[in-house]
Order: sequence, then structure tokens, then C-alpha cells
Amino acid sequence: MNSDINIDLSQFHDVFFEECSEGMEVMESGLLNLTSDSDSEVINTIFRAAHSIKGGGGTFGFSEISNFTHGMETILDKMRNGNLAVTPEVRELLLEALDCLRDMVQRSKDKAPIDQDLVREVHEKLEKFASGSAVAVEEPQTERKKKSASESTGKSDVATWNISFYPHENIFYTGNDPFRLIRELQCLGDLTVTINHERLPKFSEMDVQSCYLGWDMVLKGDVPRDLIAEIFEWVEDDCDLEISQQNEIFEQKKAEVVEAQVRTTDVAKTGRRRTDKSGLSGQESTSIRVDINKVDGLVNLVGELVITQSILSRVCDDLGLENNEKLNECLDQLERNTRDLQEQTMGIRMLPIDFAFQRLPRIVHDLSLSLGKKVELKFSGETTELDKTVLEKIGDPLMHLVRNALDHGIELPDVRVAAGKTEKGLITINAYHQGGNIIIEISDDGAGLNPEKIVNKAREKRLIEDNEELTEAQIYNLIFSPGFSTAVTVSDVSGRGVGMDVVRRNMTDLGGVVEVASKVGKGSSFTIRLPLTVAILEGQMVRVDDQIFIIPLLSIVESLQVAEEKINAIANKSELYHYRDEYISVIRLREMFNLKSDDEEEDKAGLLVVVDIGGRRLGLYVDDVIGQQQVVIKSLEQNYQQVHGIAGATVLGDGAVALIIDVLGLAKNNLDN
Repeated sequence: MNSDINIDLSQFHDVFFEECSEGMEVMESGLLNLTSDSDSEVINTIFRAAHSIKGGGGTFGFSEISNFTHGMETILDKMRNGNLAVTPEVRELLLEALDCLRDMVQRSKDKAPIDQDLVREVHEKLEKFASGSAVAVEEPQTERKKKSASESTGKSDVATWNISFYPHENIFYTGNDPFRLIRELQCLGDLTVTINHERLPKFSEMDVQSCYLGWDMVLKGDVPRDLIAEIFEWVEDDCDLEISQQNEIFEQKKAEVVEAQVRTTDVAKTGRRRTDKSGLSGQESTSIRVDINKVDGLVNLVGELVITQSILSRVCDDLGLENNEKLNECLDQLERNTRDLQEQTMGIRMLPIDFAFQRLPRIVHDLSLSLGKKVELKFSGETTELDKTVLEKIGDPLMHLVRNALDHGIELPDVRVAAGKTEKGLITINAYHQGGNIIIEISDDGAGLNPEKIVNKAREKRLIEDNEELTEAQIYNLIFSPGFSTAVTVSDVSGRGVGMDVVRRNMTDLGGVVEVASKVGKGSSFTIRLPLTVAILEGQMVRVDDQIFIIPLLSIVESLQVAEEKINAIANKSELYHYRDEYISVIRLREMFNLKSDDEEEDKAGLLVVVDIGGRRLGLYVDDVIGQQQVVIKSLEQNYQQVHGIAGATVLGDGAVALIIDVLGLAKNNLDN
């Protein structure tokens, strides 16, 4: 090995941290599902993730991460070899170590000092457990593997495999240990090992950190080739490996079935497809890592292209070229291709919502232990995709809703049994597409919301008047008020009135809404309705004077012709409109944006666009409603400055700029006044 070659490894750090994050998610998911009855593949999956993090840490200079993960790997290795029993205690210890590892990775990413006291404390626990708390199982893992292989075929004959394993000199730098791989082979059958030391240099030229040995091995066992190759999958790029069979004594079809089962298990457990080790052509990866700034740049360029295409079509119409058949054909083709390109480009930013679900099982696990409750968490629609920006912002709202369901909704086991329910509560999260939106439902079978209790608490906090009558929907929406909580005592989980207001705020910031349904004694359901992306908006075009505005379609309840006799002026020049069975505030956009004209058109009866914000309705007074249109959002703040009541802008087909109404901002201003 040439020690004079210096490589700047910092260029790979971002990739390392991303892979650490993925590996830790795999570990946490596996540990939460780990029981004494778990399949051995569950432990193998956790071990492989830890092994990758340890190897990456050693390779890229994060020795503290590598050393700490080695302690976790030691316990996992004893568990997978059958020398340590799977108990709740060891699982909780590994989860605690995983939290410590996550903190170390984040601090390393932020270039902040690692909490050495915490690392030392957890590492000592790992070492103590590995050395003094190990519980041996009745039957060695090696014998169980041999026995299961024999029982699976029902034959006494065995296959003989020749394995030539010659590691590259730098294999130790990747965190791999050839001895551990050989020991894994021994678990599959009778193994004979011959050491080849032809590559050993002179003693004076030897590098103690390099590997010069090779091994020629003979394995006898009724084992398919893929299980042998699986052992070497983590070192396939760091060794010369040959696997050949001397005799074929089991049916080819059975080998193919076992191989398919192994591949299916690998994809289901780790989310990755294992590379084919049998020598057949295989596809290692179907994805690449791309910096999000490059994707955003591409999305912006495609948005500009869509606008340019619309302008081009409008110009051709204005020039009277609509009768040119060839030109129209080209324009139609350009429009189709542009729309397809826009959809494909937006698809690059789309990620499965499973990324937002990954942290929830751990929250449920920890809280259920803390509160003494038994809870089952079920997901459906995990593959439903939505925009990366939306995905990043729904994590906290989902967490707060699940915590709320656990703390306020799900009852203690004895209370549930007394009410005729099972002692284990159920929280269900379902995601699906509906039109151009994504719907996320968080339901529980707990005690439900108590309307009387909510109203009394709201009156106590002066959120509503003593004689004010509210509908059921309005009562449920009170729980989203800042500082509102029905908890009797303040605890680590709840009681300070924070959390649910975060849910409402984040949802409205994304242009979405939250709906609540509940039945006392039966449970509650929170429904989140969001746009799939924040880069493209489905909007209603309205005209005020000679200006065009866009109102987000998701916020609109209906549009109606204004009956002037239903408008009532109140103090401070505010106006209310008698809308069905309630009075709603009216905002005249003409006055709001100072669009005064000389034709006195503002005195004529216009249209009222009724919008809904968090259960409260508001009427926007406009001159005319033009139609619906999908628009590409442009940031007004980045290109000009922040304007109250305006969320952004877009360019219409005629090249004119239309402003997008910030319904939430208008509603807040109206309430403050």
C-alpha cells in the first residue's frame, strides 16, 4: 500500500451521513420489531446496518463513531450467533445506544463536540452487558443452522463447495474482519480451511494494517449458493472471491425458491435489492443521489418553460395565426411535451410518505412504556408519494397527533377492559391520494374528545364567551388554539398547551387543512388534507378592478353572488355577511390592496368567495370569478419583498403577473383587528 497517496475524504462526508441516517432507521425499525421469536434475518439486518456504519466511520475518519458502533456490533454478533438471548433488556439497551449514536452522528455532521460523558456511560453499559450479562441459549447457533439446513431438504447427502477468498490488502480499513466471515461460513456446514500466505512480503516491508493472507476453503452442507455469497456481500469490492460447487445433489428448482425467498426478505427488511452473487447479470441500484439544489433548479427552469409555452400560444392567437394548421400542430405537441416534462420533473421531488412515518414507531414505543399503556401502531399507504418540502414539514404535526392520541385518547389497559375493549389500544395512520391532494388520517380507538370538557376549558381560558354557542366542529377546533390543554397536570408528555397549535400552523403554512371527528368512548380521527406539492398550486382566478389574483382552491368553500342586504357594517369599518346560519367577516380585496378606479365599479354588487381557515370562514369580496388554473408559484419575497396578504406570484399565459392570495395571513389580520 502506498502511504504517500493522500485523498481528501471530506468530499464523501455528506454521503456518509446520509447512509448513517438510513442505517440508523433500519436499525431502529428492526429493534422495535425484535422479539425472542423473531426470525434470524431481523438480527442480521440490524447487524449489517451497524456494520456498515462502523466501516464507514473508520474509512472516513470518524473513529469515535466507529468505536462506539463496534460495541453495539459485538452484542448483535453474539445474538446472531446464539450466544446471547434476545430479551427486552438488551433491546432497550440497544435502543439507548442507538439514540447515543444518532446524537454522535448529528454532532459530527454539525462539527460540534461529541458528548463524551454520554458516550462513555452508554459504552460502559454495552461492554458490561456483553461481558457479564450474556445469557447463553440451550443449543449453539451453529448446530441449529446445520440442523435446519438438513431438515429443510430431508436428505442425508450434502453438496461440496469450493470457496477461494483472497481479501485485498486494505480490507481492514473498511472495518471488515476476514475471521468473522470465515466463522459465518462455519455456521452453514462442515468447513475445512487452508491458509495461503504466498502474498506475504518480507518482514521489513510488512504493513501491520494490511492483509496479505488468503484462504481456500471447502464447505460441505446442503446450502444454496446465494446463502454463501450473502456472507461476502459486504466485502465483494474488497476481495477476490470464487465460489464453485463440486457436485449438484439438490433440485435446481428448490435452490431457485430459496434464492427468491432470500431476495424477497432482503428487500422487505432493508429496502434494498441485494446484488446477484451467482455470476448472473444483476442491477445493483436503480437510483442515484442528487443534490436537492440541483433538483430545485431544474424545477424552476421547467416552470419557466411552462410559462414561456403559455405565452407563445397566447401570442400566436393574438397575431391571428390560429388558422395555421402546421403551427397549431407544433404548438399542441409543444404543450403536451411541456406538461409531460413538468410532471416528470415534479416527480423527482416526490418521496414516499414512509419517510415521515419512520420516527413514529419509536415515539409510540417510548411513550407507551412511560404511560403504562399498551398500543399497536398500524400504517397503510406508506408508498403514497408527496413533495419533499411537504414531507419535511409534516413530521412534527404527525408526531404531535400521535402523542396526543396516546396521551389523551388511548386509555390504560384496565380502563379499556372495564369498557369492554381489548387492553391494547390501536392507532391507525392511513395515507392516500384524492384528486390533486394527499389525505392523511390519524385514528385511534380511545376515549374520544369530550365536547363539554373542551367548552368548559375554553371558557375558563376566555377563548369563547360564556353564552357563546358553538357547533360540534367549532368545539373540536378549539383544541388547536395556542395554549389550550385539557390535561389536569403538567407532565413530560403534555399539559402545557403546545403541540396541537403547531399542527394547525404547519398545515396552513402548507396550504392544507385539518379536520376532526370524534365520538365519546369510541375514538377520534384527525384528517389532514394537503397539496401534493408546494411548487404548483391549483387556484381560482378572480378579478379585482383590472388585476388578477389567485386564491388557493383548497381553501375555497364556495363562491356566491353578493346580496347587499345581507352585509352589515360594524365598528372599525368592519363588515359581516349573513352566510347561511352564521355571520362571517368580509374583506374587500379592492380596499385591501388599494385598487381604486374612477368607474365606481366597486359600488356594484360583486361576488363573495368564501374560504375556510381552521374551522373559521371568511368572505373575500371580488369583482368577478374567471376560472380555475394550475399555476407555478414564484416567491415574491426572494424576487421583490414580503407583502402582507400575498403568498407569492405567478405568470399567466399572456405574460401578466398574478398575485397569489395568502388566505391565512388575511384571516389572522382580520382576527387581530
